[in-house]
Amino acid sequence: MTNENESILVFEYFTASSEKDRSIISEAEALIFSLLDELVDFKVDLVINESYENVLDKYDNVNPIFIDCDVIDWLCENAAKFNNAIFIAAENNNNLYRITKILEENNVKTFTSSAEACLKASDKFETYENLFNVVPQPRSFRFKIDPKGYWKRAIENLHEKWQAEDPLTPLKLIIKPLIGVDCENIVVIENIEDLSYDLENIFKPGSRIIVQEYIEGTDISVSLISDGKKSIPISLNKQFVELTGVEGAYSGGKLPYDTKFKQEAFEIATKAVEAIDGIKGFVGVDLLINADEKDVYSVYFLEINSRFTTPYVGLTKIANFNIGKSIIELLNGEIVIDDLDISLDGEVEFKKVGDELEIRRI
Repeated sequence: MTNENESILVFEYFTASSEKDRSIISEAEALIFSLLDELVDFKVDLVINESYENVLDKYDNVNPIFIDCDVIDWLCENAAKFNNAIFIAAENNNNLYRITKILEENNVKTFTSSAEACLKASDKFETYENLFNVVPQPRSFRFKIDPKGYWKRAIENLHEKWQAEDPLTPLKLIIKPLIGVDCENIVVIENIEDLSYDLENIFKPGSRIIVQEYIEGTDISVSLISDGKKSIPISLNKQFVELTGVEGAYSGGKLPYDTKFKQEAFEIATKAVEAIDGIKGFVGVDLLINADEKDVYSVYFLEINSRFTTPYVGLTKIANFNIGKSIIELLNGEIVIDDLDISLDGEVEFKKVGDELEIRRI
């Protein structure tokens, strides 16, 4: 239990670690300040870069801890001083797993997914194997980039095998980092001859990738809350994703998104989250609505984000309940997940405009 005298350690990786790139920091700021707005009933120890000293005056419940270093380095020295933590981080450089592992090793109760769950969900192929025959997924295979380029021949052989299973339909492939964020370093292979491109500029020797069949469709996600055993969908979200050219780009989304496949998407997302032990708190699941109506499956699972994702910012604007507070009370055993009153009032669109994340009700 978190009693009224106990504080909660709160931070977001980039705003704590003095990241200067506005295209990254604008989204990070939106996430951490949305979380702080929801934690007004708690005593908060906020770890944040010293450049934010003048923007925290409105938070009477916040004790700021200003740092000028990487927050992971700071945690290695200071995590043991705290009992509870809720934080925001992504899979870049395995930061999500590394941070969670440090907190767990220092006996800090986290209101986020366990380190083991983060590790499984961050690895796209391990997730694929864990969810095999649980939810519909694109065919997938894992490769390691070798310096001599043998991986290209291996992918050509895989393409030949998959294409032979349906020779009348041209097969596209999509290549992703095994552990990646958003559409970072995603390459669509329209024709197998495209492998002659110098992809080593994107995938360095020694890096690991996942190769999947490319399925045309609409990119969506589901935001959920989980208690580690059972999960409840909050919202279906439309994603603005471009996968043209050599690399893809994620530019935002809108929520909630209405489609006849909403319930199917909710069921697939729920099954996926509940199939991996230790996923808890706020969770995002990426899915695809299949454009081929003749296919057996209308909705495909793509990946799990065992963390706060960008739609959380929009949801705090329209949810008729306090998401952050509910997560803490849920994981403290003060409420049960079936008692959550999940409802939304309105719609929100969020877009990356230049280097800034713009959010508006629609």
